[in-house]
Amino acid sequence: MDYAAAGGSLGGSIRVVDLCLGKHAANCGLLIHSLAMDYLGRQARLREDLSRARCDALLVTHLPNIHYLCGFTGSSGALLLGAGGSVFFTDSRYTQQAKAQVKARKIVITKKAPAIAAAEWISSQPRRNRTTKAGVLGIEPPYVSVLSRKNLAAALSKNVRLREAPPLVEQARMVKDADEIAAIGSAVELGASLFGCALATIRSGVPEVEVAAEMEYAARKKNAEGMSFETIVASGPRAALPHGRASPAAIQAGGFVVCDFGVILHGYCSDRTRTVYVGAATAEARRIYDAVLASQLEAIAAVRPGIKVEQVDRAARKTLQKKGLGKYFTHSTGHGVGLEIHEAPRVAKGQQEILQPGMVITIEPGVYLSGQWGVRIEDMVVVTEQGCEVLSPTQKDFIEVG
Repeated sequence: MDYAAAGGSLGGSIRVVDLCLGKHAANCGLLIHSLAMDYLGRQARLREDLSRARCDALLVTHLPNIHYLCGFTGSSGALLLGAGGSVFFTDSRYTQQAKAQVKARKIVITKKAPAIAAAEWISSQPRRNRTTKAGVLGIEPPYVSVLSRKNLAAALSKNVRLREAPPLVEQARMVKDADEIAAIGSAVELGASLFGCALATIRSGVPEVEVAAEMEYAARKKNAEGMSFETIVASGPRAALPHGRASPAAIQAGGFVVCDFGVILHGYCSDRTRTVYVGAATAEARRIYDAVLASQLEAIAAVRPGIKVEQVDRAARKTLQKKGLGKYFTHSTGHGVGLEIHEAPRVAKGQQEILQPGMVITIEPGVYLSGQWGVRIEDMVVVTEQGCEVLSPTQKDFIEVG
């Protein structure tokens, strides 16, 4: 296969390089800010799917789903979607924000919990005006607690009943439109620029948290809305922890440092992992790194529309198994990314989701030797009509620092 086409190479060793993107990264959000997401189109398509869910309306309470459907980015809201259109509920803290952001037929400002206000609103409407024509209200079961469901049922009139709806919004969110891919691409580009800040800071004796702090400060200076997740900087034996968040531990020479980081820009997340070696690397360290890189490139090369996600996972594992490292790859190969850092589809063994153009996933195999070190390399790719494209590709050669 052509490794270069898959977004990387296997040869060489380099010292510290400056990967910051400068003014381009600082301004990368300007175009996206002017783009208008197709919120009303998303609502219309979802309404068409309600019948197969055997629901007359859907009460959306998961905030990322609300954002996806109507544009609201606050912390308190509920969206009622039915044949008659959409009604958005929030409290007075978000009056102005809702008027500026929300695409809905009606906005209701309430003093009650938005979901309860939505239930009471349904029950108070004359039947001819109800969003729920026949009285079946779908809810999002992963995001509605037992108590919340009990309270919703109490707020509804007796002729309206609740039903657990399938993940209609999540299924729609898996395939990104052009505006979403542009937004994600800007987030990925800004996030990628942070690795230069890490390289400038990683040295023997420097605390892991200092590296993370420099990266996060740089992200904010470049207009990131926040980090996609708590930045991972794990050095030495801690690099064998797949989710080893930055700690006060001092980086020591003679081991790997795993840096896993991402930003939120215009509501969309990025996710990237790079691993460097502190000091002069051993032959074994290089062997393990090259094995992980080969695994990642094979998995990227496997991505194309029409295949099951488990086939991508299999491609990554097969490479490591051939090199005797398969048992040290202990997590899934990747996951979807969008408004949330972890979305469907999950790229793992046994997962049957079919890749489609517009899906955005991570490819992130790793090898973790407990008590010694760990290596992970991660990029985000978008599935295209012919295969996939690595979003903001950067070099992945072996790097020694310090």
